[in-house]
Amino acid sequence: MSYRSLEGMISERSIQSKELQEEISLLVYTPPNFTPLQSYDVLICQDGHDYFQLGRIPRQLEQLIDEGEVRETIIVAVPYPSVAERRKRYHPNGEKVDAYVRFLAHELVPFIDHNFPTHQLASSRTLAGDSLAGTVSLLTALQYPNLFGQVMMHSPYVNDKVLTTVASYEKNENLSIYHVIGKKETNVKTTDGQVLDFVTPNRELYALLKKMPFSYTYEEFDGDHTWTYWQKDLPRGLTTLLA
Repeated sequence: MSYRSLEGMISERSIQSKELQEEISLLVYTPPNFTPLQSYDVLICQDGHDYFQLGRIPRQLEQLIDEGEVRETIIVAVPYPSVAERRKRYHPNGEKVDAYVRFLAHELVPFIDHNFPTHQLASSRTLAGDSLAGTVSLLTALQYPNLFGQVMMHSPYVNDKVLTTVASYEKNENLSIYHVIGKKETNVKTTDGQVLDFVTPNRELYALLKKMPFSYTYEEFDGDHTWTYWQKDLPRGLTTLLA
């Protein structure tokens, strides 16, 4: 992983998770002129390696910071160890999804706040994810809106559990959500071998979210379920939530 043009710094960290019963590796980007005397927003990315390598999010965020388009932000990326484990942690019906959500809320947030100078406000914490990673980001924010006030999701997987969870949301805290889906995502091959229509369920999710008292941005881009399109859209998502 090479980011020679970056003025900020990328470091590797790890956290021992009791919820997941294993050591979780992290990638952390701190922006240029990082200082413990200043407080920062935090962007937590599921599919961590993908956001760093395919999305090039450190470079994209740094350019936006340099141009004065977004607030100075720390990125904490959480990679997944395997495709099978990713599905267990991220899928709304996955056997480890509840543990992963608790890990984010009860273990990762305290770890970040202890090791980095953060604002420690829900509005200053953004969860990001693509596909299943976007799904678990949304579900986590809905469960812990007092901790995570913003969500950036690219082409999330949506099923009945997701729709029911959104429809039954009755907490006082409101969220800021950035949500995009590709118009060509009608035959998406998933990691378990299925071919699914992502567009129709995402439009159903849009119909629910637009009725909520959230700050909500929804767009349909002319593309499919790949990082080719998500990478190009990241600047818009980042400026929408972090301006």
